[in-house]
Parts: sequence; C-alpha cells; structure tokens
Amino acid sequence: MANIKAADVAKLRKATGAGMMDCKNALVESDGDFDKAIDIIRKKGQLIANKRADREASEGVVLAKVNAEQTIGAIVVLNCETDFVAKNADFISLTQKILDAAIENNANNLDEVKNLTLDGRTIGEQVLEQNGIIGEKIELSHFDKIEAPQVVAYIHPGNKLATIVGFNEKLNDTEVGKYVAMQVASMAPVAVDKDNVPQSVIDHELEIGKDQARQAGKPEAMLEKIAMGKLGKFFKENTLLNQAFVKDNKKNIREYLKEHSDNLTVTGFKRFTLNV
Repeated sequence: MANIKAADVAKLRKATGAGMMDCKNALVESDGDFDKAIDIIRKKGQLIANKRADREASEGVVLAKVNAEQTIGAIVVLNCETDFVAKNADFISLTQKILDAAIENNANNLDEVKNLTLDGRTIGEQVLEQNGIIGEKIELSHFDKIEAPQVVAYIHPGNKLATIVGFNEKLNDTEVGKYVAMQVASMAPVAVDKDNVPQSVIDHELEIGKDQARQAGKPEAMLEKIAMGKLGKFFKENTLLNQAFVKDNKKNIREYLKEHSDNLTVTGFKRFTLNV
C-alpha cells in the first residue's frame, strides 16, 4: 500500500476542491496514483448526481454579464439544493467562471456552454464533479443571451434575479440602460411592445376578459368590446415600452427613452429569477 502523505492529500484537494478525507480515501483507493484518485473523485460526483437525480435543486445563483464591447449579454443559472451553498463564495465564483467562458466563446445555448472547456475539463464535467465535492445536486440549468448595438446587464442583490436588455443604439448615458434593466427586473414585462406579445397570450387574456365580464352580468354582445378594453390595460401594464417608469410613473418607458434619443428603443430582453 502506498504511503499517503499530507502533501499529496493537500495537492489533490487543491486540484479537485474535494474534502480532505475524500481526497485521502481516493488516494488510498488508487494506491497513491494521483490521476486515478482524480477519476475516483469525479466518479463519486457522478454517483451522487445519480442518487440525487430526483432531488429538487431550487436554490442557486443567477448572474448576468456583457462583453467588453457591450454588444453581447448573457445570463447563467447554477442551481443547488440549499441557500447555504448558494451563498458560498466558491459556488458563486464557479458560476462567474462559467458565465465568463460563455461570454468569451460567444456560446449560443446551454449545450454549447456545457461543452466549453474550462481549466482542462468541460463545464459539464466540472458541474457534475461538484455533486461529489459539495454533496448536493448541482445543475447548470439555464442560459440566455442577447446581441444588440448596446446590451446592459443587471444583477439584483442576492444573486437570485438578473436581466439583460438590448438597445438599438449606443447609450450616451449609462444610467438609462441601468434603469431599464432594473425596470425589467422589478416589473417582469412579458414582451418589449404589444406587437411582440405571443398570440396565445393575447387569446388567453381576451378569454379571461370575456369571462370576467360575463360573470359580472354584462350582455353577451358587449363581451368582445369589454375584453378588448381589458387587453389594452394588459398591454399597458405588461409590455416594457408601455409600462409606467418605476422611477417616474408620469411617463412610460418609451417616453423615457425618447428623452435621451429620438430613435432609442429596446430590441429585446431576458429575465430570470429563482422562485424561492
């Protein structure tokens, strides 16, 4: 049996992030073979991941970032089981590294992010390993991106909610982008403008409006008109450009943008929050 030295255990711990006893046991099992010990720890992560497949990883970290040119923005979500892990500095750091790699490589979807190489291994492999290191179900669950002439990112304090917003031109005032991104975070619009609302959502709102009017005893002939009125209110409250600006509700977001540039508008946005 190989003589397992404390220095070897420390070296393996530094390489894998696993606990001291896990590292020692892996070295004993591998008879001191460092590479085999790493594989053992990785397989342990796979084993724990399989055992925890039915567990709910509803906690986690939501981060957003833009590239140096501010033309690409992305959101990533790394989930775990407990808030204790979500607040851990190493867990947040791993999420940030994943986001940095996604931005640097201009990944287009979650699968591409998982297949990116980070520190010699794929991101997917590293996330899997964290199941064994942390002892919880860890899952890279979400990725979104936006490309536009100007993209702004916002992370709400606590790392549970983030947004990215694209604009059709460069912003002269960075506060404009920040406030619009915060608007998306706080008001959760369903679309940029009423023309961007999916027809299925419109149909659903019309049915709700008709049903409400019908239950209020309104004549059948008036239901369509009443429902259309309610739909107009829905657009005003739930589409970004028509929402009242949270910092000054005397104007909507469209009017706020025009104060800074006649043609300035939002090309798109992404928003993600952990429902915890």
